[in-house]
Order: sequence, then C-alpha cells, then structure tokens
Amino acid sequence: MTQFEKSRWADDDFARNFRDEAEIYLPFRRQFMAMAISFYGHFLTQASAARVLDLGCGDGLFMAELSRSFPPAQATLVDGSAAMLAAAEKRLGTRENIHYLLASFQELLSHDPITTDFDFIHSSLAIHHLPLAEKKRLYAYIYRHLAPGGCFVHHDVVLPPSDKLEKWYLSVWRQWIREHPDAARREKLLTIPDQYKGNPDNVPDTLAAQLAALQEIGFHDVDCYGKWGIFALFGGSR
Repeated sequence: MTQFEKSRWADDDFARNFRDEAEIYLPFRRQFMAMAISFYGHFLTQASAARVLDLGCGDGLFMAELSRSFPPAQATLVDGSAAMLAAAEKRLGTRENIHYLLASFQELLSHDPITTDFDFIHSSLAIHHLPLAEKKRLYAYIYRHLAPGGCFVHHDVVLPPSDKLEKWYLSVWRQWIREHPDAARREKLLTIPDQYKGNPDNVPDTLAAQLAALQEIGFHDVDCYGKWGIFALFGGSR
C-alpha cells in the first residue's frame, strides 16, 4: 500500500467535498491560477505547441483554465485519486492529445511510467503531503522531465519560518473564510485552517528550503512568484 492510499485523498467523499468547497476555503485560488497561466503565456514562446504535465491534477480545473487561453498541444494529467481523475476527464473530455494517469507521487518515483519530456509542469496543493526528502526526489523527477527551457510552477502551502508568523497566517486565513458571502457554508468551513494544521497528512516545508532544493537540483530563475499567508506560487526553469 502506498502512502497516498493511506491518506484521506484516497477517500472518494473527501475528494468530492474538496472539489465542492475549495473555492470557499482556499484563499485567492483563482488568482494563483491566473498567475500560473500568465507565467505560461509570458515565458513559453511556443505556447500553442507546448506539452504540459499537471501533477496532482485534481478535477482538472487548472488544465481547463489554461486551455481557455493557451490550449496545449499535449496535456498529461496525473492524480492518485481515481475520483479526482474521473472528475478531470468529465471536465476536459476524451481527446487524443489528453492523457490521464492514475498514480501517486510515490508510484511515479518508484517505477516511472512517463516517457515524455514537457515544456511546462504544474502542481497545485499536492506536494506538501510529502516529507522534504521526498519533495526533493520529486523536484528532481520534475527536472528530469522538463525539456530544455521548460518551466515548473508550483502552487502550494508552505511552512512559515516561525510559530508567531504561522499563527498570524492562520488567523488571516480564517478571516478570509469568514468574509465569504455564503454564511451557512462559511461557518461550517471555519475549522479548515485548524484541520489543516492538525492533519498528519500535511507535512509542509519552508519556502526557503524548497527554493534551495530547486536550485541545488539545477533549476534556474528560481523564485517565489506570489504569496499570501501560507499559500505560495514558486518554481524555476531548466
């Protein structure tokens, strides 16, 4: 049994609730997505001919939004949840240039089924489930699968460098949920920041440690492209 299969993400109900409620409790989710798409459009000179890999694709929202502006020549979506991957296929449909792969990160690292290199690799709110040693292995895997000049953009939660900063970040996250116009749903979701903090499946690392890991692997133009509280958009290029 892989580590993913022991986590809550292997539960179909949990995955469905995430899809239904993410817009309420994930701060600026659409804005982070828009920044990743802006990065794609700005740095990929042949955006329409690009090969794109989405690791931990969830319900395929990012690929759907990317395709509105820059339909890739080839898209590969990977997720360890069959329910999430089915939702992605329902959203994007079945086409020759779209490939769906059911695999956890651990499975990718142990016996890699992907033989393609990519011009753009994206991941959102998934890699923080790995301890730092496995994060580094996955970042190295991503680097190996990037074509020369390819880019990696990662939206995820990061560990603040101090407890006092983390307490503040969690408080502003709660305030963001509290300001949602749907009163009934926001009250139910106000415990999400505490659940995040107490969930053993979540093992975030500091932004500094992850940027350093990307640089050590060989990525260049490594930077944080945007940040709000514990949520960050960062990455690098090959």
